[in-house]
Amino acid sequence: MKLNKVLPILFIIMFLVMVGFGIIIPVLPFYAEVLGASPTELGLLMAVYSLMQFIFAPMWGRISDKIGRKPVIMIGIFGLSLSFVMLGLSVHLWMLFAARIIGGVLSAANMPTVMAYVADITSDEDRGKGMGVVGAATGLGFILGPAIGGIFTNINLQAPFYIAGSLSFMTLLLVFVILKESIHLSANKATSKNKLSWRKFFRDPIAMLYFLQFFISLSLSGLEATFAYFAAEKAGLDAVTLGYIFMIMGLASAAVQGSMGKLTKQFGEAVIIQAGIFISAIGFGLILFTQNFATAAVFLAIFGIGNGVIRPSVSSLLTKISKMGHGLATGYLSSFDSLGRIAGPVLGGFLYSITIGLPYISGIFLSLLAYIMFRVYAAKSNLKDRHQASGELT
Repeated sequence: MKLNKVLPILFIIMFLVMVGFGIIIPVLPFYAEVLGASPTELGLLMAVYSLMQFIFAPMWGRISDKIGRKPVIMIGIFGLSLSFVMLGLSVHLWMLFAARIIGGVLSAANMPTVMAYVADITSDEDRGKGMGVVGAATGLGFILGPAIGGIFTNINLQAPFYIAGSLSFMTLLLVFVILKESIHLSANKATSKNKLSWRKFFRDPIAMLYFLQFFISLSLSGLEATFAYFAAEKAGLDAVTLGYIFMIMGLASAAVQGSMGKLTKQFGEAVIIQAGIFISAIGFGLILFTQNFATAAVFLAIFGIGNGVIRPSVSSLLTKISKMGHGLATGYLSSFDSLGRIAGPVLGGFLYSITIGLPYISGIFLSLLAYIMFRVYAAKSNLKDRHQASGELT
């Protein structure tokens, strides 16, 4: 299986998955409001999806280590398609919650299993390139999806859900016909037969990488939840203009992710992760000086470039060093990412209510915590390696 043939297939699959996911974003709040959702219930409706992802991503990763990547990816995409159709058919608020829960449980299989697939088919040298391709596809799909959803919302509120469901089902057929199983190609044959206790997990140096991802996701989702209000207050920007700004940020992020192969080969994941954290922190600081469309677009693009390289690099590094199966390793990463996305909007909203610049000041602080996590990981890894070399640890 040639890498140059498989990566474009994975790019198309993840792009279509994220387009389908993004289509419902503009319409879901209005649809929930029509069915009687209060602001609190709308918040819970958005959070319950991430909560299910947090709980079930490691489970799907472990299953993919045992039975293979392709069937688990198909389960995840089928779950998305099913949940979108259920959303379109909903006539009561509890039906929306049921659809979001089912979608969250099943689609939690998508990201960790695709990343595990990339780890299976790539050498250590090409790992960063593969993870960057997945990240770029995810980002571009997430940009295009809401735009499509906004257009079809003008037809009726149910149309985006049915379109997203149909697109996801087409993606499922594409996976079934084109994608071949990868697990037999994996150099990492660990399937984690022994249960990984939380005590053992937290003692392992790689736990610091998971906490790093948590802090990065926490700061990112806090920005996403509050920037619309901040930009309206500071620069008088409306919803349409903000859509363009987030599109520019997404394109900048996707562009740098597409260059991950060259970057990781030249500098290595460790340098890229630290540089990404540093650039993200600069982006947070610059956002405080937003004055108009141009400054908002430039500052968010800088943030997007820094933020965009972190997860692919962390994914690449984890799958190289982890002794557990690729699926379980990436499953835990998706779980910590989802935990940050659950807590981030709540924290960001609370800080914004105190003073409008506080979410971005906290973003600088969270970036510092992420950097500390990486330095702790590096120090513990070096110490562990020295002990193992001297026979003090087994």
